[in-house]
Amino acid sequence: MNIDNRLFDHFRGKAAETKVEILSLGLGYTAVTTADGGIGISYTYFDEKKSCMLHKNYRNYEGLPAIELLALLKSDEPIKRSMALALVNALNHGYANSLPEEETNNELFDLLKVGGGTRVAMVGYFGPLVDMLKERNAPVKIIDNSRGIGAKEDFYLDLREWAEVLILTSPAILNGTTEEILAAAAPGVRTVLMGPSTPLVPDVFRGLPIRYLAGTVPVMKEEVLRAVRHGTGTPVIQKFGRKVLCPCGD
Repeated sequence: MNIDNRLFDHFRGKAAETKVEILSLGLGYTAVTTADGGIGISYTYFDEKKSCMLHKNYRNYEGLPAIELLALLKSDEPIKRSMALALVNALNHGYANSLPEEETNNELFDLLKVGGGTRVAMVGYFGPLVDMLKERNAPVKIIDNSRGIGAKEDFYLDLREWAEVLILTSPAILNGTTEEILAAAAPGVRTVLMGPSTPLVPDVFRGLPIRYLAGTVPVMKEEVLRAVRHGTGTPVIQKFGRKVLCPCGD
């Protein structure tokens, strides 16, 4: 069973009992609020814009049962999956907000035993993390298709034969590559799934080789919605939320 199905099954009951309040699809992030007080965000994943429409078959999900938006987890269109993943994080808001804060990522790197010479593979370039790895004298190899960084075959070879730690940024869920990447990594590679889109739901990832989940929980609702509408990115949105960390276990 893949992660999309696991997320759908985990939240289908709750989604059937609440309604979508606001769906805001911004250039950088998507936000969803629910009638029961939840708010969640997800990276807005889309290919190069070629027309005035980012997706076809427009439907207004606001006011509808959340289960109808949750079903888009199984869509082939990443932008619709972005909307559904933001809903997942809204449905999970209460639990996620109870997790301990981890503002600097230093605790995470200590748990992953990242130090001098630790070989780190990263899916998705994230500048602040790259800077931290340099400070810890940890060599890093990166693949990020949107930036034209790295080659898939070379990166997967590094996952099998070189990497000790894997930093998997959560947009991999949106493009459907999470399971493929995890399967390419050698046994024992210490893995974290991280980023503001991360669904902080340890039960969904049981049995997968992911040790930690690290994400952002929106706290200041109006400020987060405004930041999304204004097309901002991670540094701004994180000012209005909490960065949290939870163990996952494999």
